[in-house]
Amino acid sequence: MNRGGNYTGEVKEYEPSAVLDEPWRELRWGNVQEDRQYVQEYKPAQDDIRYLRVLLYGPVGAGRSSFINSVSNVMRGRMSTPALACAGSVPFTKTYETHKFLKGQGSSKTFYPVVFTDTMGLEEGDSRGVHVDDIKLALKGHVKEGHKVQPKKFNPFSPLVESHPDYNPNPSADDKVHVLVCVISAHSSQIRSSVLEKMKNVRETASELEIPHMAIMTNIDEACGETEKDLWNVYKSKHLRKKMADFSAAVGIPLNCIFPVKNYSHEIDLNEDVDTLILSALRKMIDFGDDFIEKF
Repeated sequence: MNRGGNYTGEVKEYEPSAVLDEPWRELRWGNVQEDRQYVQEYKPAQDDIRYLRVLLYGPVGAGRSSFINSVSNVMRGRMSTPALACAGSVPFTKTYETHKFLKGQGSSKTFYPVVFTDTMGLEEGDSRGVHVDDIKLALKGHVKEGHKVQPKKFNPFSPLVESHPDYNPNPSADDKVHVLVCVISAHSSQIRSSVLEKMKNVRETASELEIPHMAIMTNIDEACGETEKDLWNVYKSKHLRKKMADFSAAVGIPLNCIFPVKNYSHEIDLNEDVDTLILSALRKMIDFGDDFIEKF
């Protein structure tokens, strides 16, 4: 409309904001030192347990190895690479492997009492990816360190059996899983129904064993432009909130047990905002796992 009252411009469609006015979940930004100290000083509730064991699982290419590396960076206060990571959706982890995080330097080196165990990712069908039954056995501590998925005739990956040398018949309290964590990517396309069924199957077994279960949503910067510009928008992003809510409904993990994170990827130095999101998830893993240890 010009000053004479005649319309001179085009009608512009209203574009709703991609972010909420206020975050739907509160997060204490800039509290990295206190959160890191909480994690570093943690000790399991029971004296006979040396390590709180976190088992990671999820679709191939979701960023499990990168998340392990990111946790190591945060705990050690510097960049580190305890787990080999691969870009893309090609399965990289093919063994049942436990990652410990170094504490201290030189002759005084020890390990933090929180360990992450990773295995091959879930894929469509019965002939690819880790077998669901192997994840269930791992929950109970029956899978030995270094177990490798072995292809059989026609390449169907077979579950671990009791007669296999990698089967642990007498798991200790340290061998058993104390927290189950599903890792998914916010940037990936919709998870296939067959993979979702496998994830639900694993979750049901964890529930029967009363093992706490939570989820990590990675690649939030790639999935949302507003979050890429500023990580403080993570809980204002309508897109990420919908992603989390949809996944919660599909698998059954409560929304308050799903945590969005950004893994370290191209960075060469630590970033406080990245650390804040990772520590937020890590503190809950420790709290949930320690409650389980204390109970059982």
